[in-house]
Amino acid sequence: MDAMNLPPPMPDTASSAPVEHDRLHDAFRALRDALSAEIVGQSALVERLLTALLADGHLLVEGAPGLAKTTAIRALAARLDADFSRVQFTPDLLPADLTGTEIWRPQEGRFEFVPGPIFHPILLADEINRAPAKVQSALLEAMGERQVTVGRHTYPLPSLFLVMATQNPIEQEGTFPLPEAQLDRFLMHVRIGYPDSDAEAEILRLARERAREALSTPIAAPARMPLSDVFAARKAVLSLHMAPALERYLIEIVLASRDAARYDPALARRIAWGASPRGSIALERCARARAWLAGRDFVTPEDVRNVAPDVLRHRVLPSYEATAEGWDGDRLVAELLARVPAP
Repeated sequence: MDAMNLPPPMPDTASSAPVEHDRLHDAFRALRDALSAEIVGQSALVERLLTALLADGHLLVEGAPGLAKTTAIRALAARLDADFSRVQFTPDLLPADLTGTEIWRPQEGRFEFVPGPIFHPILLADEINRAPAKVQSALLEAMGERQVTVGRHTYPLPSLFLVMATQNPIEQEGTFPLPEAQLDRFLMHVRIGYPDSDAEAEILRLARERAREALSTPIAAPARMPLSDVFAARKAVLSLHMAPALERYLIEIVLASRDAARYDPALARRIAWGASPRGSIALERCARARAWLAGRDFVTPEDVRNVAPDVLRHRVLPSYEATAEGWDGDRLVAELLARVPAP
């Protein structure tokens, strides 16, 4: 056969797959380093943000004011090829302020839908517990169904849709606490605290540098990661190896939250409700995401144990007796992890 008529060589998919895998890892490693350099003293929050991004879930963050919650989600959005919106939840907020509304166009004789901030790929719901139940329900329905219904029409949300909601634990007057069934919509409930002295000094230094840069030269926008990389990384996370024994361990933790009497009858009396199957799914997805971020192609028991408190603290509810004794979801999850044997 004439060399000029030879068919083109087939791509070597076996060799290109590891290259693509390494490229995605390098991209997310660079993203994590950039966020950690900007969000000083909150490495756990950065890790959980990336975990939620990879696991295709939503994040509820609880912490005092001034702990870089808003800065963290803004920094993530600035490094992704996705729009960002922030909504300050207040008692007078209406569902239409979040979802959008239909406006009558008399010149055209029709209603036109004007989308609200919920249609942005990355949404910050600031102080979600300050809005009434109707607004909370509008957001949480969109989180679960990935769509919004206004009037007789249903509108799909973006393929990338990440909500980070915040709660202020200090001031509870005039708040509307999220019901447990709605809390279950969040992939993780993360609690953050104050930075240590070294991190506080680094925050002061970084704030001075930013102030000087803002006064001298405009700050260049960071490079943005294409959303195709995010979706490819999510696919890679789902392909990680999880041993059957580890999967059984994960399930056993959730089952123990529903029937702890097999391990400790006293602990069983302290648990009013255990985690739902949604908790099992969240625990597996988060453990996979943590393993992938660590550069491994398999999940370990430590991955499961590391993410379990944030995944289960809002899903394992203390009984009245336990609450009176000072127990909360954190302590219950810690007791479950201590009793369920790891493989």
